[in-house]
Order: sequence, then C-alpha cells, then structure tokens
Amino acid sequence: MAKLIKRTLALIAHDQKKDEMVAFAETHRAILAKFDLVATGTTGGRVLAACPELSLTALKSGPMGGDQQIGALIAEGQVHGLFFFVDPLTAMPHDVDVKALTRLVLVYDIPMACNPSTADMIIRQMTHLN
Repeated sequence: MAKLIKRTLALIAHDQKKDEMVAFAETHRAILAKFDLVATGTTGGRVLAACPELSLTALKSGPMGGDQQIGALIAEGQVHGLFFFVDPLTAMPHDVDVKALTRLVLVYDIPMACNPSTADMIIRQMTHLN
C-alpha cells in the first residue's frame, strides 16, 4: 500500500492583507488542518495565534528571506499551493521577491491565490485531492 503524503501549502500576506489571511485561516481551519503549512514569519505568527491547532512552520519574514525560503521549497517540489494575499495599492520594497515567487509557481505549475476569493476556490478543490 502506498504511503499517503500530506500536501504542503504556503501562506504569505502583505501587511495590509494579514487580517484577510487570518480570517481565511479561521474560516477554513478544518480544511487547512489536513495540510502541512509554511508561512513567512509575521503571517505565520498571526495565523498560529488565531488557529494554534494548525501544523504551521513560520519561516523568516518576507523581506528578510522568507519569500526566498518558500521559493526554494517550491523549486524542490515541497509546496503544492501558494496563498499569497497581495496588496496592490502599496509599493513593496521587495517586489522582486514577489515576481520571483510568481515565476516559480508558473514554472512548477502549482496553484496560486492572490486574494481570498481565489483562495476559497483553490482550497475547496484541493480537499478533493488530499
């Protein structure tokens, strides 16, 4: 019998979108509990504070290398979906990191949600695969 591998999702949210990410996690906590989660530092801390039962590893903050850590996990085939709530109205000093992550999800053909509506659709679809 083949061993079932738990899928991993990555969570990132720009500062102005962290509340939306926390609300998303609270709404979908039962579904997210079926996955291993990785997140950039502040986003991960906020999600864990709201949903301590989740299996979540918080990496470095995005600007301090967390985006690249998640990018490396994508390139190694260890991330199966990226939920990156982007703030389109605020300039980001680490915009090149955002572009690099977008490129990686395209290269490795993994789903990426940039807002809660798309994240809802993806998470519901992924529950059928997990």
